Amino acid sequence: MEIYGLPAFEDNYIWCLRQGNAIAVVDPGDAQPVLEHLTTSGRQLSAILITHHHRDHTDGIAALLERYPVPVFAPAAESITGVTNAVAGGDRITVPTVNTEFDVIDVAGHTRGHVAYYHRGVLFCGDTLFACGCGKLFEGSAEQLHAALAKLSALPRTTMVYCAHEYTASGIRFATAVEPNNTALPDRAAAVQRYLAAGQPTVPFSLADELATNPFLRCRQPEVVDSASRYVGHPLKSETEVFAALRRWRDHF
Repeated sequence: MEIYGLPAFEDNYIWCLRQGNAIAVVDPGDAQPVLEHLTTSGRQLSAILITHHHRDHTDGIAALLERYPVPVFAPAAESITGVTNAVAGGDRITVPTVNTEFDVIDVAGHTRGHVAYYHRGVLFCGDTLFACGCGKLFEGSAEQLHAALAKLSALPRTTMVYCAHEYTASGIRFATAVEPNNTALPDRAAAVQRYLAAGQPTVPFSLADELATNPFLRCRQPEVVDSASRYVGHPLKSETEVFAALRRWRDHF
């Protein structure tokens, strides 16, 4: 299975999964890049996978279905027009034509029913996990999103993470403010700048890199705890408290 991204809007990625002449797409917020790609490549759309209901992930569904009546997999806990296959955490789905099985992971927090799709070292996580960051708490709680990220952190370290936005540079700036003595951050920042200067995406990235540099996955590290405690002005006692403080800090960074 080949995986590649189509840029959309200012910083979105629509991920394409290709097997032979068939492709499935993940989070098509805009139909136009997908339709243009299908026209120029001669490929056929076989399925649509949705992680959550936000419009920059779903607005392309209707136009794609007009041309390609394909199955649409999306979270059962959210209202999304056009869904044919409602999914929930613990499900295992088979994407037709691409013939690939995905485990569905409940990662509620950014939205109330957000899901991720995992297959043999490949993770499509929507807006739950970003490079050196995580999604905002629009509908869920800090406890929920922290628990969701703990699930993703438990996947194999070699997992490649396909998030839905190009947020890496800003994420690294925040991570450096939180953990300035983390020696892994300068190397990662330099590599990201090389990618961006060459006009290349910084996504996907490895879970191993996230575990080494993403403060939202490092809430028990002493420097992260100390920085978060200084931000709120009092000692923080639990990982969830640290996570919540980091999320508030990031919202105003």
